[in-house]
Amino acid sequence: MLVLSRKEGESLIIGDQISITILSVESSGQVNIGVCAPKEVLVLRSELQKAATVNQDAAGTAPALLVAELESALSEHKAVQPTPPSE
Repeated sequence: MLVLSRKEGESLIIGDQISITILSVESSGQVNIGVCAPKEVLVLRSELQKAATVNQDAAGTAPALLVAELESALSEHKAVQPTPPSE
């Protein structure tokens, strides 16, 4: 991991197309940053990336079983014809 020190208003460049700028540093220690990147570059907070990975893993565990259970539940119910509104 590369560790850099930056002050408010200073930037760093990643490759040719990504820049990160320190916008402000709050007294609480929170740092607000701005990321400039092409639209095709996905920029996520690390906790969102982890959550997405967990969701993808969970979705891939037993989809066939879940689909079978859903089909079974749906086949047990007959189609209900809507009743036309009375005039």
